[in-house]
Amino acid sequence: MKATEASFLAFLKKSPQFVIPIYQRTYSWTDKECRQLWDDIVRTGSNDEISVHFVGSIVYIEAGLSQVSHQSPMLVIDGQQRLTTVTLILAALANALGESEPVDGFSARKLRNYYLLNPEEAGERHHKLLLSQTDKATLTAIVSGDDEPDDYSLRVKQNFALFEELIAGCSGDFTAVCNGLAKLVVVDIALNRDQDNPQLIFESMNSTGRELSQADLIRNFILMGLEPKLQTRLYEQFWRPMEVAFGQEAYDTYFDAFMRHYLTVKTGEIPRLDEVYEAFKGHARTPETAAAGVEALVKDIRDFARYFCAMALGQEGESDLRLALHDLRELKVDVAYPFLLELYHDYATSLLQKADLVEVVRLVEAYVFRRAICSIPTNSMNKTFATFTKALKKDRYLESIKAHFLTLPSYRRFPNDDEFVRDMQTRDLYNFRSRSYWLRRFENYDRKERVNVDEYTIEHIMPQNDDLSAAWKSALGPEWERIHQTWLHTLGNLTLTGYNSEYSDKPFLEKRDMPGGFRESPLRVNAGLGQLDRWDEAAIKARAANLAGMAPSVWRAPHLSPEILAVYRPKAAPTATYSIEDHPHLLTPNMRELFEAFRKEVLALDPCVTEEFLKLYVAYKAETNFVDVVPQAKQLRLSLNMAFAEISDPRGLCKDVAGLGRWGNGDVEVRLSTIDEVPYVIGLVRQSLERQLGNGGAE
Repeated sequence: MKATEASFLAFLKKSPQFVIPIYQRTYSWTDKECRQLWDDIVRTGSNDEISVHFVGSIVYIEAGLSQVSHQSPMLVIDGQQRLTTVTLILAALANALGESEPVDGFSARKLRNYYLLNPEEAGERHHKLLLSQTDKATLTAIVSGDDEPDDYSLRVKQNFALFEELIAGCSGDFTAVCNGLAKLVVVDIALNRDQDNPQLIFESMNSTGRELSQADLIRNFILMGLEPKLQTRLYEQFWRPMEVAFGQEAYDTYFDAFMRHYLTVKTGEIPRLDEVYEAFKGHARTPETAAAGVEALVKDIRDFARYFCAMALGQEGESDLRLALHDLRELKVDVAYPFLLELYHDYATSLLQKADLVEVVRLVEAYVFRRAICSIPTNSMNKTFATFTKALKKDRYLESIKAHFLTLPSYRRFPNDDEFVRDMQTRDLYNFRSRSYWLRRFENYDRKERVNVDEYTIEHIMPQNDDLSAAWKSALGPEWERIHQTWLHTLGNLTLTGYNSEYSDKPFLEKRDMPGGFRESPLRVNAGLGQLDRWDEAAIKARAANLAGMAPSVWRAPHLSPEILAVYRPKAAPTATYSIEDHPHLLTPNMRELFEAFRKEVLALDPCVTEEFLKLYVAYKAETNFVDVVPQAKQLRLSLNMAFAEISDPRGLCKDVAGLGRWGNGDVEVRLSTIDEVPYVIGLVRQSLERQLGNGGAE
């Protein structure tokens, strides 16, 4: 490696050409980074006391340090963002200068011939900087003054327009910009292909500008070290089609998340979003993946990316499956994608029928929506879906999925029809995360001619205004305030209309009989409103009951016969039955009082918590033990089922018992001897429970 400090412009001038390799990410600086560099240039150029402004490093590969061809291009390992942005500024400045030269060396002709073009070369060698794929044609068109390509680069075009605007704002005085550009300094780092490892250097660079995404690192890890012809073929055959499928904006937004889902499918573990690259390297280096080879790995990623684009980006071609996936997307349940990616793979390889996949997507939608309506916490769903495929029996594909849904325990349960119907009537649905979603599903259920709900707005039949009109107060009766507060945002009082502004806060009968009113409404969700003479609590509750009664048909629960379901239920091992009477220490007055105070608080933590007396201790469980109580003569010894490093214990009462023999589960021990300590200790116990709920419990 050879590193020297250099003027950015002098570095550009002496270098024949910079080429961005195909494995590098596309140009990605946003308005924020561009404005920051512009401000630094203007600030530096306006202050004679500032001699230089350092903007980072440019790392590139030469054929060999002692035998460099002055005409050979330099492959950029790091610094593409700065090179491209300065090139855009120079191009915009050259266009603005015309025939003037405000600072020596800064005329339009000199800027183009020194820093943007190689005037004596033709073809691609005519340009100082060649970007990759999407960006290449757009930048060369800008520098050459040609028309932009049809499939132009959004970032390159937007940032060039920004710099044109900023330069126009200089009102013809370009001195500060020219001086600032002249003061830019970089570290010129030339690598020797035979002696330096570009991948290790790339990973360790702490460069300025936009942080590399996990997907950027993964792409470079796969392609950077390959022989050039193989590198080009794998990129063009597999990776480039993925970039095109995602699209320029979605690639930046979704690709890291996709890789996380992909790794969850492949490893069964959910990597942290900022550790996807490390998880990928671990996966790529497993004996099975390594033996299959890099081409098989890239092809597999490409295949799963297609599945993801179909599900998450609306690219599914089959209409019924596309609609089911669209409805699921509205619920924003990304945690289901690892499970659905594997199913889509089996569908794509003809192991799963399309009708069965559609039904599973609808079951996932119903599971998520029912849980939201029943206010069941969502923090267990990531593990539920990440490990769902462990329960699959692919010779009985759909049946095994239904059975797993039906046997999910306690806080991971699939809410039954009674629970769903009950809570659907009283839930605040106006402030639900996708309020148009559930109305659209009601309106279009079992309907071939679909209604575009987006053309309508949500109407409160009983108005939202806190200060209701005298007519509304009279219609609602003496308890109008309670009725308004209780039922305003609930199912019975919400509907769809195209006449929201006309309805305003009018009395119910006016809303019913006006042109376009409820009596004339063609919408199913308004059925029956045209026949009512009053809108009061009874009417709201009756309509809520009617619509909620439809809900189990719209969001169907899985159904299997008891005989089939029994085959899937885990067989409980026979155990001896114990009770509090088997623990003499808990029968003394002082310890009984302490234990009763503790157990009351633990059982109140969550409805899913159960208590089990065992021979030597008392276990409290969600899906598995989260705290075990060993009764002693003068205290309760508690074992919390979590790692000691995970506990937050400001008082320092907990003890690390990892590796020590004892009764109970977990590495954290805490002792409880007085009732005064119960609130604090319950706070410790809650951490163990929440960890289990958040992780989805033991499998």
